[in-house]
Amino acid sequence: MPTVLVLLGMRFFYWSREHEPIHVHVKKGDAEARFDIEPKITLTENIGFKPHELAIAEEVIRENREYMIEHWKLFFNKKDNGNN
Repeated sequence: MPTVLVLLGMRFFYWSREHEPIHVHVKKGDAEARFDIEPKITLTENIGFKPHELAIAEEVIRENREYMIEHWKLFFNKKDNGNN
């Protein structure tokens, strides 16, 4: 599980065998959510986050979106090239 960012007690990550669209998972305690980040930021799943926590997570994603997209592309290009 590559971790992209840890901030405000939230871990932003994706699984090592992910699929498009580019998205990120967010976990804090027992709560977990998923946001697509391309073509736009969209909440696609929520288990346990309160609305204000989702708003914070979305703002973190918005502020770090380009970094997260680049991280995704670098990781999966590496995997695609057989450089596990």
